[in-house]
Amino acid sequence: MGISPTSVLRIWRAFGLRPWRTENFKISPDPLLIDKIRDVVAYLAPPANAVVFAVDEKSQIQALERTAPVLPMVPGTPERRSFDYVRHGTIDLFAALNTATGKVIGKLSSQHRAVDFRDFLDEIDRQTEHGPVVHVICDNLCAHKAPAVHEWLLAHPRFQLHFTPTYSSWINQVERWFAELERRCFERGVFCSLDELKGALEDWIKNWNDNARPFKWAKTADQIIDRICRYCQLVAGALLSTKYKESARGGLAVDIIECRGDGSWSRARL
Repeated sequence: MGISPTSVLRIWRAFGLRPWRTENFKISPDPLLIDKIRDVVAYLAPPANAVVFAVDEKSQIQALERTAPVLPMVPGTPERRSFDYVRHGTIDLFAALNTATGKVIGKLSSQHRAVDFRDFLDEIDRQTEHGPVVHVICDNLCAHKAPAVHEWLLAHPRFQLHFTPTYSSWINQVERWFAELERRCFERGVFCSLDELKGALEDWIKNWNDNARPFKWAKTADQIIDRICRYCQLVAGALLSTKYKESARGGLAVDIIECRGDGSWSRARL
């Protein structure tokens, strides 16, 4: 086109364009999306005479041993680890983050079945004083809704489960804690046995609880819903544009999603 790379760079900078970057998104198809967002976000601030736990499982945590010693960082050279490794087994971690204090109740398990989740609820019950109502925020894993869990909840009426919307587990604060665990414990860890991994996990949780701090939730439910509405409008516009482009080749049926000001949804098929 006769434009120099420098000119292209100036144009990109002037309009804030970074063509080399991409981001992924997923709009939840949950029919109760609005209600669940309002429910979960409201309970991230504990109500009076109640305690709120953000609960999830981190499954298949691998005990990885590098095939060569880790070379430490030196001036001008980052830490280096061998690409290949030996795996010494896996373990699952159940974690319950107290959204008010930041403290975590953890339990290691070889599996994450419904009975294992029920046993973890027992552990939360044992470690929580018997006065307050206990609100548990969890995702839509089938193990969380199994008959064994339902029977346990009937026998423990002070426990109430709140489910995040489909494909929206990021709204659960324990996911942020898992990110800290991954970055500060696993990313540079070398574990020569499964027992060594278990010991490292237990020590890390203990150290975290000794200096626990809650995560600050910055977004309101309305702000999250507004953001979803903007994405729906962008997607609808892109689909509408695609529909017109494809109409000459037989047509393309698309769903247009409209988010009204009161948070309700409507769909129209073109």
